[in-house]
Amino acid sequence: MASSHSSSPVPRSTNGGRDGIHHKERGLSPPRCRPIRSLPDVCPKEPTVEAQSLCNGPSVVAEHDRWTVYSSKVNLPAALNDPRLAKRESDFFTKTWGLDFTETEVMPSFYLPNITREHFGPYLQEMTQRERIHERCKTICPNKDDVDAVSSITTNHDKSRAELEQVPKIFMRPDFALEDPATFNSVLPWSHFHSAGGKSSRDVASSKLLQEKLSHYLDVVEVSIARQISLRSEAFFHAMSSQHDLQDRLQETQRAVAVLRGRTVAMDRVMCQGPLQALRAALTRNNCVKLHNKLKLMAAVHQTQPTVQLLLSTSEFVGALELIATTKEVLQQELQGIHSFRHLGSQLCELEKLIDKMMVEDFSMYARSDLNRSLKEEPQVLEKERLELLVFGLLRQRKLDFLDIYSNEMIIAAKTIVTQCVAESVVHIEEIDTEVVIKLADQMRQMMFPQWFELLKNVFENFIIFLQRIKATLNVIRNVAVEVLDSNRKNRLLAEANLGASGQQASQDPLFLQGEAELAYLTHEGLFISDALTEAQQQHQQQAGLVCQDQNSAVGSMIPLDPMENAASDPAPGITAISASREQSFMTGENMMPTDMELNRVINNIQELLYTASDVSHDRCVKVLTARAKDGSLERLNSAEFVCLSQAVEGFVRDTEDLCGRRSVSLRGSLQTQANRFVHRFHEERKTKLSLLLDNERWKQAEVPAEFQDLVNSIADGRISLPERKTSGPDDRKPTEFLLVNGQKYAVVGTVLLLIRIFLEYCQCVNDIPSIATDMLARLSDLLKHFNSRSCQLVLGAGALQIVGLKTITTKNLALASRCLQLVVHYIPIIRAHFETKLQPKQFSVLRHFDHITKDYNDHIAEISAKLVAIMDSLFEKVLSKYEVKAPMPSACFRNVCKQMAKMHEAIFELLPEEQTQMLFLRINGSFKMHLKRQLARLGVINDGGPQHGLVVVDVAFYVENIQALKSLERLNLNMAEIWEQKR
Repeated sequence: MASSHSSSPVPRSTNGGRDGIHHKERGLSPPRCRPIRSLPDVCPKEPTVEAQSLCNGPSVVAEHDRWTVYSSKVNLPAALNDPRLAKRESDFFTKTWGLDFTETEVMPSFYLPNITREHFGPYLQEMTQRERIHERCKTICPNKDDVDAVSSITTNHDKSRAELEQVPKIFMRPDFALEDPATFNSVLPWSHFHSAGGKSSRDVASSKLLQEKLSHYLDVVEVSIARQISLRSEAFFHAMSSQHDLQDRLQETQRAVAVLRGRTVAMDRVMCQGPLQALRAALTRNNCVKLHNKLKLMAAVHQTQPTVQLLLSTSEFVGALELIATTKEVLQQELQGIHSFRHLGSQLCELEKLIDKMMVEDFSMYARSDLNRSLKEEPQVLEKERLELLVFGLLRQRKLDFLDIYSNEMIIAAKTIVTQCVAESVVHIEEIDTEVVIKLADQMRQMMFPQWFELLKNVFENFIIFLQRIKATLNVIRNVAVEVLDSNRKNRLLAEANLGASGQQASQDPLFLQGEAELAYLTHEGLFISDALTEAQQQHQQQAGLVCQDQNSAVGSMIPLDPMENAASDPAPGITAISASREQSFMTGENMMPTDMELNRVINNIQELLYTASDVSHDRCVKVLTARAKDGSLERLNSAEFVCLSQAVEGFVRDTEDLCGRRSVSLRGSLQTQANRFVHRFHEERKTKLSLLLDNERWKQAEVPAEFQDLVNSIADGRISLPERKTSGPDDRKPTEFLLVNGQKYAVVGTVLLLIRIFLEYCQCVNDIPSIATDMLARLSDLLKHFNSRSCQLVLGAGALQIVGLKTITTKNLALASRCLQLVVHYIPIIRAHFETKLQPKQFSVLRHFDHITKDYNDHIAEISAKLVAIMDSLFEKVLSKYEVKAPMPSACFRNVCKQMAKMHEAIFELLPEEQTQMLFLRINGSFKMHLKRQLARLGVINDGGPQHGLVVVDVAFYVENIQALKSLERLNLNMAEIWEQKR
C-alpha cells in the first residue's frame, strides 16, 4: 500500500545527533505536510520527430566517446548473486579482470589538491560552538507546530492502540486459522450453545452477546484500516499517476530505440559489411598460409623417425641427436596440442635413450678393437672421424663416464699383451710343454734367463707401443673436449653481445617502433592494435638479429624434408659434415651440453687416464718380474745379468715417463726389492770370498799381475769401474813386486789385490743401478770393516798361527799388513767421492761411515807400528839388563842390539816407505835410549869423563855408526846425549 512522504517513518536525530538516538516521526498533522513530489524519471521520453527529443534519450552514436551508465556490460548485482554458484566467489574481480585489479594503485590527480581532515579543522572549530548553542536552544524552547503535531499524532496513535487492544490477541496471531479445532473452540465456545437442559433464553442471550462482540471487533479493525487508508490516500493516487507517466515514457523510449536500430542497420550495411568482409578474407588467407606451413612442418616432423634410422645406419649419432632435439623443440613450441603427435615426444625420448645405449656400446667396441689390434701396426688413431663423432655425441648427452669404459678395456688389453707375449715366447722353446705347464708364471720360471730376458724386453716394447696408441687416442678425445669448451664460451659471449645490441637498439628508436606499429595497424590482418604492436616489435628484433641468423639456423631448418634425398646427397659423413654438425650443436646452446666445469673435469680425467695406463703397464710388468723371482732365480743372477735387467727396466721406466709425463713407482719398487735381494746375495758372496781369502792368506808379499796394475792406473785416471775384458790373446807382461799407486810402491798380499777388485765391483753396481747406492754403501762399509777386523785378528791377534799354520808373526808380516791397510785407506776417499755423486743431498749423512772406517784403519796401522816398537822394546829390555861397562869394546850387548836393528831394517825397509821407516826407527831409538839410560843409572855411570864414561861412549859411537850405516837412515838424528842424567 502506498504511503505519502509526509507520513513515512523517516528517522530523525534528537539532541544534535550526539547521543546517536533516533526517533520516528509519528502522525504528522495534515496541514504541515510537505507538498507531494512525483517519482524521478529514470526512463527517457518517447521519441518524436524533433531531433531535440531524441537527444534526451540514450544515443549509441552520439555518446560513443563518453562513458555513461548505459555503457555498462556487466550486471554486477546479478553476477555477485548468481544462484548457480555453490558459494559466492571471493575473487570475482581478480578472476575476471586479472590479479592486478585489486592491487593497482590509482594515481592521484595532478590538478586536485590532496584534501585531508586538517583542511576542515578551522570550519569544524567555528561551527562546533554554534551547533551546541543551537541544540541547547531547541531543547529549552521547542517549536510550537512540532509540539502540536507530535501531540496530535500521539493522541490519535494512543486512541487507535486503545481500540485495537480491545480485540483479543488471538485474532492478531499470524497462525490464526478457524480450521484449527482449538482456535475455533477459543473463538466460538460451544458451552454457550449446548447446555445440559436444552436450549434456553440464557443461551440465546449469550449467543447474541458473542455476535455483538465479534461485530464490534470487526468495526474496530475496519475503522483502523479506514483511518490508515485515509492517511495514505495521496501517496496511493500519486503512485498510480506515476505508473501512467512511466508507461508513456517507455513507449517514447521504444520508438527511439526502433529508430536508432534502423539507422544502425543502415550504417552496418553501407559502412561495415564490405570492409569486414575484406578483413575476413585477409584473415582467412593468413590462416590458410599458417595452416599450410603447419602442415609442411608436420610432414617434416613425420619424417623424423625414418631420417633418424637412416642416420643411425651410417653411425651419424650427432646428426640423429640434433634432429631429435630440434624435433622435440618444434613439438613443444610449434606443434603443441596436435593430437596425431601426442605419442611422438615419448617415442623420441625412447629413441634418444636407445641412441645413448648405441653410442656407449659402439664406444666400447671401438675401444676394444683399438686396444686389441696387432701391436705390429703403426701407433696411429683407428678411425679418427668415428672416434670424434662418438666422443662428441657422448659429451652432448653428458655421458661423461665413457672414460671408465676405456679404462676397463685398457686393463683387459694390458693383461692380453702379457699373455700373448708369453705364448709367443713359449712356442719357440721346446723344453716347455704347455699342456703340462699351464700357468704363465710356471712357464716363465722354466725359461732360461736369456729367454726370459728377451720375453721381458718384448713385453716392454709392446707396452711402449700400447701407451703410444692410448696417448694418441686420448689426445683426440681431449681435442674434442677442448673444442666443445671453446665453442661454449664463444656461444656465451655471442649471446651476451646480441642481447646487449638488441636492448640498445630497442631503447634508441622508440619513435620508429611506434611508427611501425601505426603502419602495421593500417595493414594488420587481425582485430586488435596490440597484435599489430607485437608484430612490429618482432619484426624490429628480427632485423636487429640478422647477424645472428648467419650462425643460428631456424628451428625447423635442421629437419630434412626428404631423408632419402639427404642420404643420397651425403652418403658418408666427412670432416666437413662433422665440423658443421659440431658448430650447429655448439651454437644451439642446448641444456644437455656439459658445463665448463664438467668439461674441465673430463680433460683432467683424460690426463689421469693416461697416468693410469702407465701405472697399469708397470703393474703388468711387475707381475712378470715377481713371477720370475718367486723361486729366487733373480737373486742368483750374476752382476752382469742383473745389471742388464736393471738397465732394461730403467730404460722402460724412462720411456714411459717421457711418454706419459708421470713417474710410476711400482716397477721401480719391484726392481728395488729385487735389487735389495741381489745386493744382499752379492755382498754375502763377496764377504764369504774375502773371509776365505783372509783365512788362507799367509801374509807374504805377492807379485802384482799386470791386470791389477792396469786396474789401479784406471782408478788413478778417474775411472771408478771395472775395465772391459780384452778379447785378445794372453798378456805377455810379467808381474811386478810392488803395486805402483801415484808413484808410491805398495807391497801387498794377494787378498788386498782382490779386495780392490771387489770394491770396484761394488762401485760398478752403483754405476749400473743408482737406486741401490745407499744399500751398496752400507754393504761396502761392512765389507771394509770385516777386512779390518779379520786382518787384525789374524795378524795382531796371531790368529794366522792356528788357521794358516804360521810358525810366528814376524815383523815382515806386521809391516806388510800395515802397508796393505794403508793402501785401503788411500782408496777410501776415492770410494767416498764416487758414492757421493750417486746419492741425493739428503742422503749424504750415510757417508759418515767412511770417516769411521778411516779412523778404524788408522788406529789399526798405529797398533801395528806400536807392535813393532814393542817387539824391539822387549828385546832392548832383555839385552840391556845384562849390559856391563867393561872391556872389550864394543861390548857384546851392543853388538847384539845392532844386529837386531839391522834385521828389523832389513825386514821393513822394502815394505814401508822411507818416511815411515825413519819414524819407526826414531821410536825404536827412543825406546833404546830409555832402557840404556835406565841401565846406566842402575850401574851409576855418569858423563864425568871417567873410564866407565869413556867405555859407554865407545859403545854408543858403535851403535850410532851401525844405525846410520843402514839405508835411508844416514841422516837420522839419534840424539844419544839424552842417555845421560842432567846435572843439577
